[in-house]
Amino acid sequence: MKRIDCYILYSGNSDTAQTVNDLQATEMTRKITLFGAEAPSVQPESCDFLPVADPFGSRSMKAIATHSQAPYTLLYTKDTTLNLGMFALERMTRILEDSGAGMVYADHYQLKDGRQTIAPVIDYQQGSLRDDFDFGSVLLLRTDALKEAAARMKADYRFAGLYDLRLKLSQRYELTHINEYLYTEVENDTRRSGEKIFDYVDPKNRDRQMEMEAACTEHLKEVGGYLKPEFESIGFDRDNFEYEASVIIPVRNRIRTIRDAIRSVLTQKTDFRFNLIVIDNHSTDGTTEAIDEFADDTRLVHLIPERHDLGIGGCWNLGVHHAQCGKFAVQLDSDDVYKDEHTLSTMVRAFYEQNCAMVVGTYMMTNFDMQMIPPGIIDHREWTPENGRNNALRINGLGAPRAFYTPVLREVKVPNTSYGEDYALGLAISRRYQIGRVYDVVYLCRRWDDNSDAALDVVKMNAHNLYKDRIRTWELQARIAMNRVAGNPTSY
Repeated sequence: MKRIDCYILYSGNSDTAQTVNDLQATEMTRKITLFGAEAPSVQPESCDFLPVADPFGSRSMKAIATHSQAPYTLLYTKDTTLNLGMFALERMTRILEDSGAGMVYADHYQLKDGRQTIAPVIDYQQGSLRDDFDFGSVLLLRTDALKEAAARMKADYRFAGLYDLRLKLSQRYELTHINEYLYTEVENDTRRSGEKIFDYVDPKNRDRQMEMEAACTEHLKEVGGYLKPEFESIGFDRDNFEYEASVIIPVRNRIRTIRDAIRSVLTQKTDFRFNLIVIDNHSTDGTTEAIDEFADDTRLVHLIPERHDLGIGGCWNLGVHHAQCGKFAVQLDSDDVYKDEHTLSTMVRAFYEQNCAMVVGTYMMTNFDMQMIPPGIIDHREWTPENGRNNALRINGLGAPRAFYTPVLREVKVPNTSYGEDYALGLAISRRYQIGRVYDVVYLCRRWDDNSDAALDVVKMNAHNLYKDRIRTWELQARIAMNRVAGNPTSY
């Protein structure tokens, strides 16, 4: 029955002793090993200690793979108390055996400030390339699969070792989600969803992010999804456009912010003709009347869809396919504003200077009163001409504002959703064309309670993450197929 070697993160937290006791009480555990940078002063009875400088670095993962001898290896990635459900380990090993998977992970509960909440997770798929994919804190692996995957790890990462390991695992084994609540973990990060989603662009995490990019790029090369920095050229001479640029604002019930957004467009200073297309998606709070206050300005095109099934993406399609849409379509969310009167000129100029089909700017996070808040300036420097379109499959967004060469956008078309539609466009367009970058702040992104992602519950967050993983899966499949046609098949 003792078929699992357990590895528990140790960072000095006294709660670890309780986790060790619970694991020792099961009939499944063969040996328990703490791993971390510094050994405990009083080591729990019958426990080993594995010294590793970087707990989730490459050397740590390889050491665990070498050290584990039981048929199964459990990795607990937190240092807080773990409470296993009744027969949880028996259930997890049974499913590993029945499914032939390389790893299983499960839904669970979380204790936040003493209150128990559900923490369901989502299915892993080919496009689940985010380095922050949430498996929960309990990973149960087949030890033979762990050893095989670890043997293929080439780099020596400080931060991306576990990420590299699970990418290697996913190349040859299934990572199986058990839709059952099998344990309870303590969660100390009680921030709202809108506060967590920008962790990956926080400058203090730059070293970590560069390692994650390297691991993901290696994975893409190994599965045949990597794209070289070779792009199709654009002449910008397709179709005849009355306007050089159109700002597109989809809006529904934003009475508190829509006037600011419109003013920030109409005060732009350019040496070309531009207009503003506002797609008012059946607002009921006075937004429609607020837009009409600007009706005297002939540059404003106020559209109210005949359809009632449009999300943000559908509204974008309506605006982009309108006869008065300009050569370049530039995004502005109804919550936000352009930094100054030069934003539109800066974005349009980038198309010609960088010969690209899409341009992404740099924004500053602000509160409702447009005062800077952490993490401050978001420049998405992880997007580079050399590797940006590969790294885009790992990260969760591409920045703002976004602008598009209209003929290309009309071909690709925007998914009719209200989440992830811009990300899907960036991936699809970058498959063929360069995406240009503006690293000066040109956009103010307001964070307030009415933002669509300010405080989502776990079910909504999971739906968003599952959809973005599906977008990545479709895009990765398309890139693999494109490489095969070009004679660049998968390498493993």
